[in-house]
Amino acid sequence: MILIIGAGLSGLLIGYHLKKQDIPFKILEARDRVGGRINTIYGPNYPPIEMGATWFTHQHKQLLSLLNELEIEYFEQFMDRTVFFQAGSTSKTQTIEIPPQAPSFRISGGTAHLIDTLVKKLDKNDILLNQTVKHLKFKDNSVQVIAEEVIEGTAVVLAIPPKLWANRITFKPELPINLSEIAKQTHTWMEDSIKVALSYTTPFWQENNKPGTLFSQSGPITEFYDHCNHKRSKYALCGFMNSALKTLTASQRKSLVIEQITAVFGLKAKDFITYEECVWSNDVNTFEPSEVYPHQNNGNPIFRDAFFDGKVFISSSEAASEFPGYMEGAIRSANAIAKKIKER
Repeated sequence: MILIIGAGLSGLLIGYHLKKQDIPFKILEARDRVGGRINTIYGPNYPPIEMGATWFTHQHKQLLSLLNELEIEYFEQFMDRTVFFQAGSTSKTQTIEIPPQAPSFRISGGTAHLIDTLVKKLDKNDILLNQTVKHLKFKDNSVQVIAEEVIEGTAVVLAIPPKLWANRITFKPELPINLSEIAKQTHTWMEDSIKVALSYTTPFWQENNKPGTLFSQSGPITEFYDHCNHKRSKYALCGFMNSALKTLTASQRKSLVIEQITAVFGLKAKDFITYEECVWSNDVNTFEPSEVYPHQNNGNPIFRDAFFDGKVFISSSEAASEFPGYMEGAIRSANAIAKKIKER
């Protein structure tokens, strides 16, 4: 049996591949939900709100292939040619025209629609939630995973960010020193991000012929985009907040956001249905403090090796040889590891 640590996109996709090959497996997830850094908020009166992974492009061919295989639709992100721009805290907000952009896309029904579809391809007992893995013990012909439960298998897949397993899981015998050091110095995507979104009963910006796009060098919001659903029947604006604001309280951040969007979009911006934010550094299953620079060691070749005589495989977005950090990277990594497991 293959033991997969992590029920994010990479871990679930490996499970999906193994299921098709009738290779037994279990997925252990520390959270009380699946999806990892894919986190979509749903409600009756607003569109799917993405607090995690959101966009992809034509370059992300293995993601597009998976969506087609699973018959999941996607749509082009609406992008204004004229956008709001704030050069600094003392500068007036301008409207400027930007050159044509390569299209980006979002998954119809929310990014979590991909996660939910993969989960439906598995059996309920294939995934164990609330299982924080603390120890891995290797024997001659097996590996023992010690979490809230103790499970033994033939091999294990580390499908969580490298920094997490390197710092939080005890390996017996210990990890090779070079692998451990590189993993501890690998940047985790989203770990410093703050996503913010506000939903509305109408697309007031569109009705007033104003852009739904904002780029700001002063913040608190640094990027803001039209986040309406694919039918454009439910309405929202969504983007990123300056990560330095994670030291403030939620109410302080909210006040700053409302002040900014009112100044930029007008008084109607105050008439929101919901305000949502996600400070990813507050997520213990994403954030691990370290002194690393953005993208450091993402895609490092060492992550594509097998360890402990083929009992340990590494699969995550950060481990991918191409597009590390993106959903495409998570998928490429999962596809490669599933192929290795099948061959073995």
